[in-house]
Amino acid sequence: MDYPSRGKKPMSIGRIITLSITAVVLVVALFLMGRVFEGVDAEEIVVIQDPIDGELHWYTDPGLKFQKFGRVTRYRKSSQFWFTLESDQGEKRDQSIKIRFNEGGTAQMSGSSRWDLPLDVEALTRIHTKYGSMAAVSSELVRPVFEKAVYMSGPLMSSKESYSEKRNQLINYVEDQAQSGVYRTKSTDSKAEDLITGILKTVTRVEIVMDVNAVHQRARQEESPLQKFGIRTYNLSLNRILYDATVVKQIEAQQDAIMQVQTAIAEAKKAEQRAITVAEEGKADAAKSKWDQEVIKAKLVTEAEQRRDVARLDQEAAGFKKKEQILLGQGEAERKRLVLAADGALKQKLDVYKEVSKYYADAISQYKGNWVPTVIMGGNGDETSAAGGAQDLIDLLTAKTAIDLSLDLNVPQGARVEKE
Repeated sequence: MDYPSRGKKPMSIGRIITLSITAVVLVVALFLMGRVFEGVDAEEIVVIQDPIDGELHWYTDPGLKFQKFGRVTRYRKSSQFWFTLESDQGEKRDQSIKIRFNEGGTAQMSGSSRWDLPLDVEALTRIHTKYGSMAAVSSELVRPVFEKAVYMSGPLMSSKESYSEKRNQLINYVEDQAQSGVYRTKSTDSKAEDLITGILKTVTRVEIVMDVNAVHQRARQEESPLQKFGIRTYNLSLNRILYDATVVKQIEAQQDAIMQVQTAIAEAKKAEQRAITVAEEGKADAAKSKWDQEVIKAKLVTEAEQRRDVARLDQEAAGFKKKEQILLGQGEAERKRLVLAADGALKQKLDVYKEVSKYYADAISQYKGNWVPTVIMGGNGDETSAAGGAQDLIDLLTAKTAIDLSLDLNVPQGARVEKE
């Protein structure tokens, strides 16, 4: 049996009750403290609904706010909407959106887009009243709008076009229709040849109707719900478009056919360019040959002109030479005429006369025979007479020479002969 320690009084029932009530009050107070004040982060929008009258109080700036035991709902000012095939983006499941193109091919579109909530109280109140939470806005408002935009963008092009030349245009169509509303379109049927089979088939093409009241503006079938609630979307990006196996085969076949066509066109252009090049080279060679001939011609012309000029100078020189010779001849002739007129060419005649006489003397001296007959009839018969006959012959020849030369050997009386 335990006995109370000496000097201590047992706790009364009243004190125990008081301590218990105090403890309960402290616990309740601590519990209620979390509903009196609420912290708001910079990236958040917080709405507090009063517990009694239900009034909504919106807070878009960071700090500690008075909650007054109201219900708190948090929104993010900006969020990323994922519609992706990748498991490491968004939720760990396939969130892609299906798209169908104008030729019937389908694919799963994967990507993301950024969206921002408005900051004005009226728009926020409409969103909160309609959806009540951030998750509901994303799944019940943003995603359906993008699904509709993707669905309405598919018929605007073929699978092949979305694969290659219209990929950027596809992004523009989806983002524009999600933000501003789907397009008003019209359908037209046309015949086109299938690139694989080569068979003509009917192709339905969807075209965007332009707004008659606005220049270069696309007509809208309806206003986008995002625009109604003041939500802004931007930075749409595609990380993948997963085409069906049939579409992939068709695209590959079309790409192969196009590559063959492009190769043929390239070869044709190459051949055409080669023909042009050859023609230009031929023209260049012809021009070069022509100018080579022109160079030769110019050279020959220059040489001919040189020869002509030289011949002309030679002719002029010959003319001057001729004139010189004529003048020299005329001068010599005049000189000789004057000399002849002065002495009758006596010196020349005497020189000839002496030379001829010398030949006669040499000829007679070398002749061993008889110049005259040995028997002279009627003579006196002496040697003197024979010698006189030879002398007579010489005199006769000398006289003949003087006559031929018109040389007068007689010296006039009173003439004085000068000694040389």
